[in-house]
Amino acid sequence: MNTRPLKTDAASWRTARRLFGYVRPYRAIFIGGILGAILFAAVSSSIGAMTQLFLDGTFLRQDPRMLALAPIGLVALFLVRGVGDYTQSYCMGYVGRRVVAAVRADSFGHMLDLPLAHYDRSDAGSLLSRITYQSELVAQTVTDLAVTAVRESLTIIATFAYLFWLNAGLTALALVTVPAIAWLVHSAHARFRRYSYDVQHSVADLTSTTKEALDAPRTVRVYNATGYRRELFDVANNANRRANMRLIRARSMLNPVIQLVAAIAVSGVLYVATKQAVHGTLTVGQFTAFLVMLLGVSQPIRGLIGITGPLQQGLAAGEELFALLDEPPEPRGGATKTRRTRGDVEFRAVDLRYAGAEAAALSDVSFRVSHGQTVALVGRSGSGKTSIVSLLPRFYDPTAGSVTLDGLDLRNYDLDALRSQISFVAQDVVLFNDSIRSNIRLGWTATDAEIEHAAERAHVLEFARELPLGLDAPVGDRGILLSGGQKQRISIARALLRDAPLLILDEATSALDAHSEALITASLDELRRDRTTFVVAHRIATVENADLILVLRNGCLVEVGTHEELITRGGEYAGLHRAQFDA
Repeated sequence: MNTRPLKTDAASWRTARRLFGYVRPYRAIFIGGILGAILFAAVSSSIGAMTQLFLDGTFLRQDPRMLALAPIGLVALFLVRGVGDYTQSYCMGYVGRRVVAAVRADSFGHMLDLPLAHYDRSDAGSLLSRITYQSELVAQTVTDLAVTAVRESLTIIATFAYLFWLNAGLTALALVTVPAIAWLVHSAHARFRRYSYDVQHSVADLTSTTKEALDAPRTVRVYNATGYRRELFDVANNANRRANMRLIRARSMLNPVIQLVAAIAVSGVLYVATKQAVHGTLTVGQFTAFLVMLLGVSQPIRGLIGITGPLQQGLAAGEELFALLDEPPEPRGGATKTRRTRGDVEFRAVDLRYAGAEAAALSDVSFRVSHGQTVALVGRSGSGKTSIVSLLPRFYDPTAGSVTLDGLDLRNYDLDALRSQISFVAQDVVLFNDSIRSNIRLGWTATDAEIEHAAERAHVLEFARELPLGLDAPVGDRGILLSGGQKQRISIARALLRDAPLLILDEATSALDAHSEALITASLDELRRDRTTFVVAHRIATVENADLILVLRNGCLVEVGTHEELITRGGEYAGLHRAQFDA
């Protein structure tokens, strides 16, 4: 199980202040909730005074007005208390949902801006749990727990102020156990924090395990892996249960222990108060009021102690969220913006080493591609083909050397402007649970006519016209309602719509049948015209007409030339070609 080092109290205070920064835009409503809590606390602490007034007025002074005033006063008291309760609940609920929305928006927005290297070392379950589970804990900390702390603290303070006024000696006796209670609460903080981290990480593991199974239902079933996935889920589920039970046990033990310590003080107070009442130094109203308020104060004390565990959970969740928000975003590059580049690309002695990797993904790679040329990347799996094309949209930056576009280092371009120069058609098509039209547009500014034109050129309309909603038909989760060839054509339509000067093709026709491949190949030939095209090739037969073929092995560029030149040399490329031909 993942663990994090425990934070100091100073770090916890910094986290708390940062969390309350999300409340600042709604401080007027938040203050309204606090005022409601104050009203609730004031009324709750005045019940003892009313009890004393009613009993002494009835039994000592035998005032007949008490027969009418007592019921009316009781109803009025609880009416005002209800107003305070409603105000605090509604205002804090409003602020809480706003905080959840703001925290989720900030977290999700920042996740989208993180470099791909962050995703390489993180799992989706952990990120999802921060958006869903941890954001709720944060909102609870800054709203529900805050108002509970204010309400219960003010109730306790007001109650003991009244008790001191009523009988200072008895009240002082009741407070002798406060240091012991404070020590118990303080010592429980570290345990709650540690268990809270364990719970949050177990939720992340559980989310990740669930997501993996739901993302690949066909694979799980065809390999009869449902039992195996259930076992993995049970392991994560039981780990989450155990982590929660450790937290529950710690929280459950704290209250009884503190109540026992407090009961010792109350028993002493009760003994002394009874003696004073017997000797006539306490009236029946004072005795009853003191006893009612002393016993009643246990409820706010219990409430104040009860928020200790959730408070530590909220602070731990806040630290996890802020650790994410403090991750440096993807470098935005320079200030250079251009509507359209020419498309001249050059790699100059490029090295690339991924974070945590022992070996370099690319070593001293140099080549030049001119506008309108098609360059094919050939090599065995792991040779560095994907690494080269990943540098073009700056998914990663070179560890050494540079990549230039029209003679300017890619890092000098504004990142959004740079990526607007690139279209990408992958072997594994990613579609979102939306319409065909929206998946072709994918955030690009385009008219319906332009989308339909791109769909026609990519032969998407051939199958879209047969659907009841046409281009507005849903594709399902990850495009599950479409065939592999249909998804690939949508991906090609995206590239046609974008009309970028740089084109990356990663076996763009691999998922198509022979008829579809023939149709799309013609569209791709048109798409490549007057564009610099990088083709990641797994089938050498698809790149024989490339202007330049780069042969890679273990991250090194070992051969460069045309198909005919490389076949004549009889080197690595010729061997790959012969092996595929024989196969």
